[in-house]
Amino acid sequence: MAEHHDTSPAELGAPMDYKEHENTYKLFLTLSKWGFVTCLALMIAMAFGFFAGGFFSALVLFIVICLAAWFLL
Repeated sequence: MAEHHDTSPAELGAPMDYKEHENTYKLFLTLSKWGFVTCLALMIAMAFGFFAGGFFSALVLFIVICLAAWFLL
């Protein structure tokens, strides 16, 4: 026979692990922040590489922007 699992909502007394929820949300915010910084740095480096005409200089600019964000954020 099938096992019986409690499907009642959490508001009715199901235990919640709030510490784990807070840690997950903190990780989500951190990954969102660094994902945004990385995408922005990549777009700036790509534009610089297109207009300045150099892959190496765009790569250096990307690394500089990421390092600057690491120290400033």
